[in-house]
This record gives sequence, C-alpha cells and structure tokens, in this order.
Amino acid sequence: MAEKTWKVIQWATGTVGSAALKYFIENPAIELVGVLVTNPEKVGKDAGDLVGLPKTGVICTDSEEAILAMQADCVLFAPSMMTPPIDMVCRLLESGKNVVSPAGPFLPNKWFPEHAARVEAACAKGNVSYHSCGIHPGFASDIVPLTLCRLMSRVDCIEVTEIIDKLRNPMIYTEIMGFGADCDELLGNPRRGPDTYQHFYSSMQMIADGLGVEIEKVTTRFEVSRATADIVHDHGVVKQGTCGGQHYEWTAWVQGKPLIVFHFYWQLGTSLDPLWEQGEAKYRVRIHGDPPLEMHLMAMADEDGRHPFLGIPWTGLLGCTVVPQVCDAPPGVVTHFDLGVVRPKGLVRR
Repeated sequence: MAEKTWKVIQWATGTVGSAALKYFIENPAIELVGVLVTNPEKVGKDAGDLVGLPKTGVICTDSEEAILAMQADCVLFAPSMMTPPIDMVCRLLESGKNVVSPAGPFLPNKWFPEHAARVEAACAKGNVSYHSCGIHPGFASDIVPLTLCRLMSRVDCIEVTEIIDKLRNPMIYTEIMGFGADCDELLGNPRRGPDTYQHFYSSMQMIADGLGVEIEKVTTRFEVSRATADIVHDHGVVKQGTCGGQHYEWTAWVQGKPLIVFHFYWQLGTSLDPLWEQGEAKYRVRIHGDPPLEMHLMAMADEDGRHPFLGIPWTGLLGCTVVPQVCDAPPGVVTHFDLGVVRPKGLVRR
C-alpha cells in the first residue's frame, strides 16, 4: 500500500522558507505543488534551483492569485515581513488550504482577538485548519519547558533564554534592530516596542495553561551594552561606544511572583561592556524549583568547534514537520495541545 502524501505550497523563500522548501522537495511524504516568490529574479525558476537540488518541475511564481487557485492540502506561509498580512492568511484558508505559519499571527492569544476571530471564520469557510509555529515563540519557549516540567516536583520559575552572537551569525536586520545606534537614544526608543511581548504571549499562555495557573501581568525590561572597540560585521561597522549588545526581558507574573521569564541576549562578538553571555548560540531553559534543572538546545559544532545558530531554519522545519497532523486536524485554530505528540513523516529515508 502506497504511503499517504500531502500536497504542499511554499509561500516565500527567504531563510525560513528555503529551509522549508528543501525539506518539502526531499521528503517522500510531501508533494510540492507550488512556490510563491517575491524576488523577481526567482520568478520562472525551478524550485530545486533555489536550494541546490535537482529540478522538480515546480516553477516559482510571484502570482498570489495563481497560488490561491492551486489545489493543495497546505501552505507553509513564511513571508519575510515583521507583521504577516492577516488578509492573505484568511484568503488562503478560505480557498480550502490548511495554513501553517511561522510568521504568525500566533494564536490563541488574548491580545489579538480580532485576528483569532477572522482566522476561525476563514477556517470554517474553507473547512481547514490553521497552526502558528516557530522556535521562539514556539518550541523552545513552550513545548520544551512544559515537557521538562514533567521532571519537576515543584516549579518556582521558568527562564527561557535566546543567545545569539550576531557577529558569528550575521543577520540582515542588525542595523534595523539598532546595533551601532547611540545607547541612550536606543534605550529611550527600543526597536522592539514595550508591547512586542504580546506576540510571544501564546507561548507564555501555553505554559500557564499546562501548569494550571493564570498570568496576572507581564513586565518588560530592556538594556544595552556598549562596544569597547569598533566591531566590523558583514553589514557594516559598529563604532566604539555605540550599541553592540541588547537584552530584552519579558516576565509573566503568577500569584504575585515571576513564573515565566523570556530573555533575549543579542551580542556582536565579545568586545562589549557589559558582556552578559559568553557561551555559544543556543536556547537555554532553566527551571528553578525541586529539583532545579537546565537544558541547552543548540546546533552541533562546526569544524572550527563552535556552534552556529540554527534558530531561523529551525523555525521553518518546525512548520514542515507538523504539516500532516495539521491537515488531518478538525477545522479551526490548532494548538500544540490539539496536536499532541507530533509524529514527523518521511524523515527516515532509504
């Protein structure tokens, strides 16, 4: 008996989308049927050409209407913009395609009731499901810590930390995020606003729901570190004395105490004051309680012995591996609790 396959469309082919596209092409449980690109130079190319694989016969298009008209089980929706177009998410759902989105909106989420209502209505109209996914918010900040809580007798506080050396792991938005800016000016006007935590709230809420408690409030903190020397990176130079590191901290309070704390340490190398984290790029989970524990989620070391940051491609792969179960789920917003234990298809190959 032939194994079931799922027809999938890849929407956008940036870093996240390219990781997903490669997965879909190589996975025997998936049939790639369409690719939406936004770069004019990619239009008309075979999907395999974009990720260094043999030709697939699937030709990339920039026509949203052509994608909407295609027959497919699912769309992996990975636009590069910071805020995904909710209108397009709903149109894809209404066209009868399940949607898995590493770009959001991250649902369920009390801060965006209008998005939740629109997505639920679109799911009902298309008789399909929607699932938001990612490494953080997502896997590292909800599934991992909540699973680790099964090793605890008592939980006092859960800390999830994202550590990235952006000198070793260059990203195009380094300047956009304020590296190289005047430190005092950036402290007064952070590039991540005080309400950014709301987009990560679904992960906080999942932990709280799993532990049977209610979040009372969320507080935020932001600090920067100064470059102690000029820092040359792939996209320019951060001058001595300007911002070379950033630390965002979001804390969910339960029963009058911090219960869930998300840290983000972004640093350009080590010529910084202060230098908060000197370890490798990773996601770190610390659970204070009885017995206390710590877990590091990181890539295996490269030939030079250092560990690269894989958070961005992981974001795509977390969407890919859940496609079959989202497609088989009842219509509506599908959460990690609805999915249960994800059973990835087609990973072990002959």
